[in-house]
Amino acid sequence: MHSTNVTTWLGTTAALLTSISFVPQVLKILKTGNTSGISLIMYALFVTGVACWLVWGMFLGQTPVVIANGLTLILSSAVLFLKIRAVAQGRENLWD
Repeated sequence: MHSTNVTTWLGTTAALLTSISFVPQVLKILKTGNTSGISLIMYALFVTGVACWLVWGMFLGQTPVVIANGLTLILSSAVLFLKIRAVAQGRENLWD
């Protein structure tokens, strides 16, 4: 078995990396205004899944899961919102 410290460090590192991986995408969209390479359906499904993980973590009292998924939910929801806004404004097609 792995020690608790190694397991905690690995889980924290994974959560941090996967959560902050959305920052460059959000910044790029804010800078360019272009979401044509973003799949609306994929992000809608992803945001829904992350919200489920967040609630699951809350039910189990798993603070690291809640923090990581809370951050990921905020960032991925920003991408989803920007994509929906672009489609609603007619700048992009629903399937772009």
